[in-house]
Amino acid sequence: MNASTGRNVVVVGSQWGDEGKGKLVDWLTESARGVVRFQGGHNAGHTIVVGGEKTALHIIPSGILRAGVRCYVGNGVVLSPAKLLEEMAGLEAAGVQSRGRLFISEACPLILPAHAALDMAREAAREQGGAEKIGTTGRGIGPAYEDKVARRALRAQDMKQPERFAAKLRELLQLYNFLLTGLYGSRTLDFGVALAPYIKDGELQFEPIYEEAMQQAKDIVPMLADVSRELNEAHARGENLLFEGAQGALLDIDHGTYPFVTSSNCVAGNAAAGSGIGPGLLHYVLGIAKAYCTRVGGGPFPTELDWETEGTPGWHMSNVGAEKGVTTGRARRCGWFDAALMRRSAQINGLSGLCITKLDVLDGLPELQLCTGYELDGKQLDVLPLGADDIARCRPIYETVPGWSESTAGLTSYEALPVNARLYLQRIEQSCGVPIHLISTGPDREHTIVLRHPFLAS
Repeated sequence: MNASTGRNVVVVGSQWGDEGKGKLVDWLTESARGVVRFQGGHNAGHTIVVGGEKTALHIIPSGILRAGVRCYVGNGVVLSPAKLLEEMAGLEAAGVQSRGRLFISEACPLILPAHAALDMAREAAREQGGAEKIGTTGRGIGPAYEDKVARRALRAQDMKQPERFAAKLRELLQLYNFLLTGLYGSRTLDFGVALAPYIKDGELQFEPIYEEAMQQAKDIVPMLADVSRELNEAHARGENLLFEGAQGALLDIDHGTYPFVTSSNCVAGNAAAGSGIGPGLLHYVLGIAKAYCTRVGGGPFPTELDWETEGTPGWHMSNVGAEKGVTTGRARRCGWFDAALMRRSAQINGLSGLCITKLDVLDGLPELQLCTGYELDGKQLDVLPLGADDIARCRPIYETVPGWSESTAGLTSYEALPVNARLYLQRIEQSCGVPIHLISTGPDREHTIVLRHPFLAS
């Protein structure tokens, strides 16, 4: 790497999301001049704690809480104008200015009320038909990505051209109303208070959606930018860039537990495609993983425990870890750490190092189980298979390791960790084949143990 150019780090979730990426992105931003969000939508959520104050972010990159850092929303993100402006207003009320520091790719597909309506109708149809729900957040992420692939999406750049926006919106609503009324029986569905202004007799209405979008355009158009060019020029100036993924690798549309996945590519390689830089500019990939496993919504989970019965290890993880989704508030399913899953994640992300989060949640458990592989159809596997059906039939193979009674909360030195906690971390490294470079022992910025800094690691 040319000494005059910057160093770039990609942060990805290595499990099923909710691993604590937001805190680590915020922490790493101290060494970066720009933070880039490259996929997903406002179905993802990060909670960041600074000085005891919590901030929840869903679209805006976590680096916004660092003064002077530029934040970019790349073309791989599906953008809800309403939620973006709502989030900006919340930050401004807390004294954090985003205007002038936030740059939106003109190529971002927009999420409109129509997308949320179709999302909700589909989940309702699955439930009524007796099928297992995918677990979508109902925020329109999937339908927005479908429109992108079908080449009918309204993009952020269309907000600059009201007549073009109107024509594309009319065409889109014609299709969506056909689906809602003809296929999903929308006249009998309750879309809730949030969508009520846009729907009449089960059909989406053009005027309220268009008028709202044109009002939003007044704030959003000034933030539009050629993000690809901005990032390449920043790199050439020697600035460090941090690329922030949403969700987790096992929710990836191609490599996850399909069909119980999200609608975008969550793996590290998409940092290039989702922001407009070449893959050669991705120098280090940090995988974030909890010291145990969690999952929200449907889909297979080989190491899942009983997390609802008081006194069980799963209940301990759920309660001590406060395991509820940032975006939905849904309880997260909890289970033991899965090293075979992490081997798959290491393969599809090309992980350079790991950050283990929420180690302190395991304090007080007398013993821990570590999944090192599975049994499937009489054969032993050392890596997570592909697809939900096979994964659902996997029986985990466990290794028992001793727990610890001492507190790890807030520790900042590896040597200060209990001996058994260090042995547990070493066993994770050995089982996954990826070195642990960072350890998070609490939600605040300072609750971090640094073994090797991603922006300095060779």
